[in-house]
Amino acid sequence: MTSGDAEKFRFAIDRGGTFTDLYAEVPDGHGGHQRIVRKLLSEDPDNYSDAPREGIRRILQEFTAEAHPPEKPVDCSKIESIRMGTTVATNALLERKGTPCALLVTEGFADLLEIGNQTRPAIFDVKIRRPDTLYTKVVEVPERAILARETDYLPGEVLKGRTGEEVRVERPLDKVTLKARLQQLLDEGISSVAILLMHSYIYGDHEKEVADLCRSMGFAHVSASSEVLAMAKAVARGHTVVADAYLTPTIRTYLKNFCDGFDRALTETDNTRLLFMQSDGGLARMQDFTGHKAILSGPAGGVVGFAKTTARALGSEVAVVGFDMGGTSTDVSRYDPRVGFEHIYETVTAGVTVQAPQLDITTVAAGGGSLLIYEHGLLCVGPESAGAHPGPVCYRKKGGKLAVTDANLVLGRLLPSHFPRIFGETQDQPLDTEASRRALRKLSVEMGLGDDIDACAAGFIRVANEAMCRPIRNMTQMRGYDVRTHVLACFGGAGGQHACAMARALGIDTVFVHRFSGVLSAFGLALADEVVDKQVPAAQEWQLAGPWMDTLGELEKEAISALERAGHHGNIHTKYFLNMRYSGTDTSIMTAVEDSDNGDYQKAFERAYRREYGFLMTGRELLIDDIRVRARAVKEDGFEFTRPPPTEEYEAEHDEMASVYFEGIGRVEKTPVFLEANLKPGAVVRGPAIIVQSTGTIVVEPDCTAKVNGDGDYVIDVKQLGGGDEVMDLEVADPIQLSIFSHKFMSIAEQMGRCLQRTATSVNVKDRLDFSCAVFGPDGGLIANAPHIPVHLGAMQEAVKIQLSLWEGKLKHGDVLVSNHPQLAGGSHLPDITVMTPVFGGGKVAFVVASRGHHADVGGIEPGSMPPNSTCLAEEGCAIVTHKLVSADQGFDEAGITELLTTAGTRNLEDNLADLRAQVAANQQGISLVHEMIVSYGLDVVHAYMHHIRENARQAVLGMLYTWSKKHGTEGEAEDSMDDGSVIKLKVRLHQEDGAKRASAVFDFTGSGPEVVGNTNAPPAVTMSAVIYCLRCMVDSDIPLNQGCLEAVRVVLPQRGHCMLNPSPEAAVVGGNVVTSQRVVDVIFRAFQFCAASCGCMNNMTFGDATFGYYETVAGGSGAGPTWDGVSGVHTHMTNTRITDVEIMERRYPCIVRHFGLREGSGGDGVHRGGCGVLRELEFIRPLHVSVLTERRAKAPYGMAGGGSGMKGLNLWLKREAGQEVNIGGKRTVQMARGDRLRLLTPGGGGYGS
Repeated sequence: MTSGDAEKFRFAIDRGGTFTDLYAEVPDGHGGHQRIVRKLLSEDPDNYSDAPREGIRRILQEFTAEAHPPEKPVDCSKIESIRMGTTVATNALLERKGTPCALLVTEGFADLLEIGNQTRPAIFDVKIRRPDTLYTKVVEVPERAILARETDYLPGEVLKGRTGEEVRVERPLDKVTLKARLQQLLDEGISSVAILLMHSYIYGDHEKEVADLCRSMGFAHVSASSEVLAMAKAVARGHTVVADAYLTPTIRTYLKNFCDGFDRALTETDNTRLLFMQSDGGLARMQDFTGHKAILSGPAGGVVGFAKTTARALGSEVAVVGFDMGGTSTDVSRYDPRVGFEHIYETVTAGVTVQAPQLDITTVAAGGGSLLIYEHGLLCVGPESAGAHPGPVCYRKKGGKLAVTDANLVLGRLLPSHFPRIFGETQDQPLDTEASRRALRKLSVEMGLGDDIDACAAGFIRVANEAMCRPIRNMTQMRGYDVRTHVLACFGGAGGQHACAMARALGIDTVFVHRFSGVLSAFGLALADEVVDKQVPAAQEWQLAGPWMDTLGELEKEAISALERAGHHGNIHTKYFLNMRYSGTDTSIMTAVEDSDNGDYQKAFERAYRREYGFLMTGRELLIDDIRVRARAVKEDGFEFTRPPPTEEYEAEHDEMASVYFEGIGRVEKTPVFLEANLKPGAVVRGPAIIVQSTGTIVVEPDCTAKVNGDGDYVIDVKQLGGGDEVMDLEVADPIQLSIFSHKFMSIAEQMGRCLQRTATSVNVKDRLDFSCAVFGPDGGLIANAPHIPVHLGAMQEAVKIQLSLWEGKLKHGDVLVSNHPQLAGGSHLPDITVMTPVFGGGKVAFVVASRGHHADVGGIEPGSMPPNSTCLAEEGCAIVTHKLVSADQGFDEAGITELLTTAGTRNLEDNLADLRAQVAANQQGISLVHEMIVSYGLDVVHAYMHHIRENARQAVLGMLYTWSKKHGTEGEAEDSMDDGSVIKLKVRLHQEDGAKRASAVFDFTGSGPEVVGNTNAPPAVTMSAVIYCLRCMVDSDIPLNQGCLEAVRVVLPQRGHCMLNPSPEAAVVGGNVVTSQRVVDVIFRAFQFCAASCGCMNNMTFGDATFGYYETVAGGSGAGPTWDGVSGVHTHMTNTRITDVEIMERRYPCIVRHFGLREGSGGDGVHRGGCGVLRELEFIRPLHVSVLTERRAKAPYGMAGGGSGMKGLNLWLKREAGQEVNIGGKRTVQMARGDRLRLLTPGGGGYGS
């Protein structure tokens, strides 16, 4: 820094959606700088056009004693630097207000991004709400490049790609045709385009040619996926490049308007350094600040802020969880100074997948404005928000809604006397406490708490805290970290009000609150480094001294050179990464070495892999997918490497008193209140107390002690309280505790699921997410499940009950059971293997945790164990009624389970064993969490609320059935036929309870067709899964799914062996799980006149040979309802598994995806149209067995209330040599030759209304 710089101003600005925060370092006239902070409304058009510029102007005017008129450009001569983080990109995404753009994509893939991974966001919401796509138009580009291996029978020149791999240019780019299509876009006024061509991450020539053509034709902005980020996975890369094309012009417009408010020196000289925060936590120059890098620009500054301030205050050995609570949402993140900023490469923001280096920030819809709702006996916080308009009730605006801020205000955690008087029509009134009290009193009475408003408000705060704890636990536990070893760094406007309570709930002993916590994102910008990130794809096997070393050297030179051109010389630090994975997997880890690794990336990779997944894979090559260098120009102040000045502690004296409610001790009428301005370094504040900051409030809970360090920051020691002391009425459910226990049980199932996903090895579990985890009571009844695969839900309950019966009195702590038999052990079909572990308490089984995963192969007559032509269970694979997988005495029974699987002919024993071990590990995670809950509350309390949660669900279903009966009567019936003519028949009889608004039901399937000589027989557990799923959907509110839903109904099935819905033990059933289950759902919804039929099938397809098997399910169209259209290209009802990305599919398996798009016109007509099915066409590049197991190929998905039927599905075999199309029917295995194709046309959904 020159002497002239000492007289210049430095600005760091976080432009948020509601407020713009400014941190400024202002010359003090003595060669140093003083720090000041300011807040402005981000939008105030009556007073200024741009908040960051206005904030700079006001500070300059205040501290230079010179006039800086608002109507004139700001003079930059006194400004050294401006650093800015902005939510412009995020808000444009959320509000869909970016620049209209078009997607240019390889022919055959026009709908690829709309289909995405084919999943629906909420499994129990039949009114499927997919985020809108960002592009306005799609242009198919006539070209195709494919991987060259095994494709010598195809035309096209073979070239070397950027990774060294060979690519066949099967279809050269047709520029003449493309140019005509592009001209139509220009004629329609679209000036921004995103280019996505298959395998362009390896072979980018075609994308470059298309980009050059677009620019020559006059398109204002062109984003090519190979330039934005050249990584495999077409869908993720496609969403990213579209986001870039959609957002970059919008950002450019904003930046131009910002710069126009300054004199020309801002952009035409280097005297003022203008930098912008990117999603990866690094600063970039204006020309490098683009759309896909800007989405997390705002919260990234906060991560840098808490990371560097905690490292300074607490040292470089402490891992930290960041907790940024704002008005509408809360961001949580993690930082370990021993590792540095860790990046993830795929996130979803506002429904858009972005593939780029980003800080790992999880957003939960619980903030100060989150709504407080009491429904079905449960307290809910969010996800809806009151927003700034109308805002919470206390804002004095018409239509204000009860929110978290109201609860904090009523409890005394917000002090109106220290809050700006900016409310009411005249915008000069204080917060309205009485209005908040009146609104909460209504809820309090409804909850049965009478006038105990404090208990009501405190209950909602506890529920909000539990909701915010869940993502923190998931973020840490999911990656193998113990959350209790972390510090909790709280910031944001509302963070300090919840800090101590959150820490206690998480088991964290230390809370850190920076003195600038209310503007920490802006302060973080001042601490951030300018960064250049360079990355290229690779396709190399790991060698200690391989060609990757030369590539790292080249990338390092490029990155350093870029920083030097930006004016940085010296003090440039570089970090090297290899994106590595095991062969045969899709899970890669961006790996950096530590000093102790001596350059051995394999050692570093294995350390990271073991931490994240709990094991190492043996016998697999280690591959390098990408090579990356990150260079940063390090600030010279060494802020985070020095400690605050020492202090001498003293007991602080309070400034005033206030009446505040605290959990556990009630309302303290004379709670000490401390004003931050009067707290000097060394001050000690003992809870209960309130600390009022200039930008927020800190609630120091009882038995917590806050100390002010030498920098003026707060370090709070949190005493962990013993559990089980609270006296509860176990007979009557407390609505607050009911809501908290519901969150806790759900959190256990979620964490089990994340553990299973990270420790499994198979594609089915790790990538397609074909698994479910749940917690059960000592009777085997379901308590809570994570939102995984619906067809597993009711079936798992039956499996657990059967095992408890078979092993009654024989189980010990440490035993683990396994089963999959559909008819005799509550299974769904044989590939779905359930692992169950009892949890002991009081000397007996107190709970059971279980995980069910779809194993890619368990033997049988076809690869993938999904034979379409099976006629008995033995042909479908290994059938296990019961087996002790882990013995308390002898451990994992590898020999025993191996014998069972190999006898049945499994083709991938290694994956079977690895996934079974992962299921055991997931259950062990569940056991630990259940034990923690028992220790905290006591077994009797946990059991009591297990029953209360079930009863709550039962009452919700009884209420729904009563409401339906009042409108439609007490009977309903429906039937439908399978493609083979088998009938599924249902009669529903409702019984209204006297004097109560409740009704129970009988679901009678008598009259359904007999057992079939085929595999569409469905075990009873599958029907139970369909029933519980439908009931949960029809309740149409966020109640927990558990056994209570089924207790409201009685299901009647014909005698075993006399009905396809209750088949004999030896009957084939593999199709019952994947096709019949969907038809049972359609029949139930038809009986209730709920919605039209969806595609009625999971559209199962397998291919393979003696060496491998691949299995996938393919989306269709969803049915329309009385108020909604169906959705196209989505999984419906009983499944929600992902589909493998096109580029990954072609890289890992011997096939080419020729087409994957929507089947236009296949949805049924109506007032509300049914969704369209898809067309998926695969070409096989070697001879393979190919099987389809599908329905709705003969019987169309019906419409409702006069709506039209959806189109039937069709499966075609395209024979290359004969040039022939052959209809192979709904269920068939064929031997396809090299070059043959399978074309799947999946059914559409039915329409509703005429």
